[in-house]
Amino acid sequence: MSGTPVKNTQPVELVVKGVSRTFPGVRGGQPTLALQPTDLEIPRNDFVTILGPSGCGKSTLLRIIAGLDKPTVGTVTLEGKPITGPGADRGMVFQSYTLFPWLTVRDNVAFGLREKGVAEKEKKEIVDSYIDKVGLRGFENYWPKQLSGGMQQRTAIARALANNPKILLLDEPFGALDNQTRGLMQELLLGIWEREQKTVIFVTHDIEEAVFMASRVVTMTARPGRIKSITPVDLPHPRHYTVKASPEFSALRLKLTEEIRSEAIAAAEHG
Repeated sequence: MSGTPVKNTQPVELVVKGVSRTFPGVRGGQPTLALQPTDLEIPRNDFVTILGPSGCGKSTLLRIIAGLDKPTVGTVTLEGKPITGPGADRGMVFQSYTLFPWLTVRDNVAFGLREKGVAEKEKKEIVDSYIDKVGLRGFENYWPKQLSGGMQQRTAIARALANNPKILLLDEPFGALDNQTRGLMQELLLGIWEREQKTVIFVTHDIEEAVFMASRVVTMTARPGRIKSITPVDLPHPRHYTVKASPEFSALRLKLTEEIRSEAIAAAEHG
């Protein structure tokens, strides 16, 4: 394989300390512990995928980091500052297409910049740059309803990155796409990360996707979730889809498949 594995020696940027989340019971029922106390440190420029069985709390953890939910116990800090709510220092991309339907591609990408009062000339330069990076040149004036699912997610990624967040958070962003489009989107996002070295936290239930995208894979147990393992992915960059045929990739995929399978069996046995 060509290329060189990326060794991250950057300082820690995000710290999750003792974070757990319990949801109140429905109609007087028992509360649900969704996330056990969790510790995680993420260095700057890391690309971490969070992998686990359905309902394990991985999206809950991501929403807490995004500031869209609050932990029942514990703290999350970004560069030493506590996260208490949403902020421009974190960009979020969801599985569902969350574009503003009344705005064009260009205006969707520019939305955060306009809210921050960025000057018109600078805003245009930033928007043009990210439209190019996600391969949407020529579609600037299209409405979301005129775009395919993959193109809508390209727009959502460009909108998140245009704000220049410190961390990009993605919650199963390619889960609704067909396999071919999903593979192309994986390469697109990975290429942007390789060029810009943005810190990325990417939630997925797809083992192959988790290995292909990540510098580290965080595996979670069945609910109530906790971190079961953190697996380094020492595959070379720039990372091309052909790496999926390598023995190293297959070994990592098998290791993680066994971990997730054991959690799925345990969850089934406990109802």
